[in-house]
Amino acid sequence: MTVHQSETQIIQDEREIVRVREAERGLAVPPARMPRPRLRAEAPPTPQPVPRPVPLPVPPVAGHRFLIYKQDPSVAELGTRITFVPSVVLNGPADARITTDLQGVTPVAKGINGDFVFAPNSPQFDAAHTFAVVRETLSMYERINGGNPIPFAWNVGGNTERITVKPHAGQGANAFYSRTGKSLNFLSFVPQNQTQTLFTCRSLDIVSHETGHSVLDGLKPGWLAAGSPPQTGGLHEAFGDLSAIFLALSQADQAEAVVALSRANLHDRSFLPELAEEFGKALGMPFGLRNADNDLKLSQVSNEVHAISQVFTGAIYDVLADIYVFELNRQRKTKDLAVILMEVAEGLAHLLFQAILAAPATKATFVDVANKMLQVSASRHDPPIYRTFIRNRFAVREITLSPTPLRELLAGRMSMTDPEYTEDGRDVTEVQPHDEHSASLRAEQDRSMCCGTMQMPEYAVIDPERLAKRGDLTDEDILRHEMDELHRAFNK
Repeated sequence: MTVHQSETQIIQDEREIVRVREAERGLAVPPARMPRPRLRAEAPPTPQPVPRPVPLPVPPVAGHRFLIYKQDPSVAELGTRITFVPSVVLNGPADARITTDLQGVTPVAKGINGDFVFAPNSPQFDAAHTFAVVRETLSMYERINGGNPIPFAWNVGGNTERITVKPHAGQGANAFYSRTGKSLNFLSFVPQNQTQTLFTCRSLDIVSHETGHSVLDGLKPGWLAAGSPPQTGGLHEAFGDLSAIFLALSQADQAEAVVALSRANLHDRSFLPELAEEFGKALGMPFGLRNADNDLKLSQVSNEVHAISQVFTGAIYDVLADIYVFELNRQRKTKDLAVILMEVAEGLAHLLFQAILAAPATKATFVDVANKMLQVSASRHDPPIYRTFIRNRFAVREITLSPTPLRELLAGRMSMTDPEYTEDGRDVTEVQPHDEHSASLRAEQDRSMCCGTMQMPEYAVIDPERLAKRGDLTDEDILRHEMDELHRAFNK
């Protein structure tokens, strides 16, 4: 013990004696507090590793693989491909929105890995392929709708009844959507001078087209009324064709194939604008049933609904091609060309979707949708040149009046690299019809050459106001006029 330590100890002892004596006399005395002796600085502790929880694996995405035709059996560039549906699908196939009915075949059971992969052109393949394309089309529009479900026309008041997909619905060179049947129906036929049956359910274009009818009927149930102007019916058929185009461009392999086949020029030939190739060739047409990359004007088509629809489809396809050229100039050094195409298509699909939501509930015209596209485009701050494309392409088709001469467009002098380009400096967001007296705005609809959807009797005999209300359609709705006449006759 050092001298310093012994002195410190003596002081502590004396203070402790005093504390004990005071305590014995009833006084509270705190224990002695002595300054701590200075000690040599201690070395810092050795760093220890911070314990971390064991990382959990990323949960797998629920879903199933399907083997489908990416276009139809005649499009050899793509053929069949595996596609992944990222949602729970039950045996059937069926999910919360869609069920499949193929007599003697369904429900089709999933394979050992939970997939719906079957030999091409077998009945099981037809059921799985058709379901998958319907699901992909509906999912595409739900993504455009902000992830929110899109009701079918009967999904009101808490009704969640599904749509039934019928891949082998009967014989005939057609396919159709039925609101009363709550179904998508795909027929089959043997083309003239051939022996092999053609199944419409094997065409991605046809399946997506008919699904487009069911989606649009849920959004605008009044548009199917036969008493509307021809342009309203044309919007329905155009929406079906554009659904097939937008679905193709939502898939990376198809977008990449389009870029390669067309050399990134959407006006060069590829499978993209040719719709229902196998079906069209079976009917003696050179390419497909219809071609979105056309130059048709309103004055060059009849009031037959499929014919007039091609004018609107062609205008939208031209806008797609114009925006793609513009975005290629801006982004091709930093993005893959197929990625740019997919983004442009998604943006245009979203623009058209929002315009349709904002359009009138009944008797909508091409100009109604064009003006809503201009206004939605401005509200989301697209480059002004987007609206120039829309105005010009609809004006060239004789759908709208152009607020400026089309000299630069027709001479090929448009500035496809200037985002602020408006030809004359005006960013107009409302245009007028090219001809207010056009038969396409006033005549009766001709549905003679339409897909089966537009030929369903329910849309011809049920009042447009009743169609626009959504909800179930019954036999009583279809027979209402005849029943009313019988009531009047029997009350005399």
